[in-house]
Amino acid sequence: MANRPPLTLKVYRLLTAMATPAAAMVLNYRLKRGKEIAARMPERRGESTIARPDGPLVWLHGASVGEMLSILPLIECIRDRDNTVLVTAGTVTAAELAERRLPPGVIHQFVPLDMPQFVARFLDHWRPNLALFVESDLWPNLIMAGSARDIPMILINGRVSERSFQRWRLVPRTIGALLSCFDLCLAQSAEDAARYAGLGAPRYITTGNLKGDVPAPPADATKLRQLQTAIGRRPVIAAASTHPGEETELVEVHRKLKHTFPGLLTILVPRHPERGPSITGIASDAGLMFAQRSLGELPDLGTEIYIADTLGELGVIYRVAPIVFIGGSLVKHGGQNPIEAAKLGAAIVHGPHVWNFAEIYTALDAAGGAEMVTDTGKLTLRIGAWLRDAEARKSVAQTGHRAMETLAGAFDRTVAALDPYLMQFRLGHGSHGENA
Repeated sequence: MANRPPLTLKVYRLLTAMATPAAAMVLNYRLKRGKEIAARMPERRGESTIARPDGPLVWLHGASVGEMLSILPLIECIRDRDNTVLVTAGTVTAAELAERRLPPGVIHQFVPLDMPQFVARFLDHWRPNLALFVESDLWPNLIMAGSARDIPMILINGRVSERSFQRWRLVPRTIGALLSCFDLCLAQSAEDAARYAGLGAPRYITTGNLKGDVPAPPADATKLRQLQTAIGRRPVIAAASTHPGEETELVEVHRKLKHTFPGLLTILVPRHPERGPSITGIASDAGLMFAQRSLGELPDLGTEIYIADTLGELGVIYRVAPIVFIGGSLVKHGGQNPIEAAKLGAAIVHGPHVWNFAEIYTALDAAGGAEMVTDTGKLTLRIGAWLRDAEARKSVAQTGHRAMETLAGAFDRTVAALDPYLMQFRLGHGSHGENA
């Protein structure tokens, strides 16, 4: 770090160093809750059984599934330029996604806990030549240690919500010191770029949202055919990436519509699959027949609520549901990603709390490719109207698909911004990471 870190970061480093002996207790607690994988716990302490390959290594870090999905095309691009690619994330779901979707040869590791000893061990082992942090997962020790080793660090697909911006402004020297460690911040929107500037980022560029360039999610052909056969010609609605409180609302919507639309099937896809059992309780309390996908069940003619509590199957769900409610938006979470549903031709409805993807929802709503509702009553009316009028529903879906095409281009702009750094490897000037 070029300047002396502020007191807040010094205290943070001291406290996390003192907390290192408690790491085992923290990890074991997380393991019991299903948030760690026993065989890979050493990675959380910066340990690895994988040797660092020779040559330039580019390290990409994102918090969870959404970030990892957004960088898949970029990972392939960097790998295809003869670089070793190391990808880290902090969740079990991201690790499971990595196993299925990362290109051959790409290394996945859990990010170490943000404690100085673990971070040092991780960086000493991998010696990255370039570090790319995705969106907003900023761990102070990781960033400060990378800067101290003179590792070029770039924030890609960066975003700062208005809420986060106001919080960070309470500690301006802290966020300014962290952002000054980055060679460059690539922002999703002009608003994000302005917020980075206001928080002290020395260099920033608006490149757009990489999620707009991600291909539509794949679907296992056998699983898709099985679900389509099980559903038949029944009317279907889906609620994707739902959060606590929203499933109750969707169950109520189903109860209000099921008599008007005989055979109606509502598919609930919780953002966190481990919540499946609690959602069966909601359906049961409402007196509705349900089936649970994680148990290998398919909906039968009597099933009213189908709980798709599995990971990585939105590609299947979106292909069978012409109407999709995107979760995290009726509750104050900030909304989940609507792009995949739009690309697969769903008519999208969402709540008012969508600041995590504000630019995308604004574009969809303004074009008429999605509709915002504020409560359960309006959600019921909107879904009912689309169930009655297939042509109106199809028009919204087609408009949403076209709106997504206008948001593309972030991938090319991001690669162009990274090219000067990646070119150093080709010219033989990026070897500092191997000698650190």
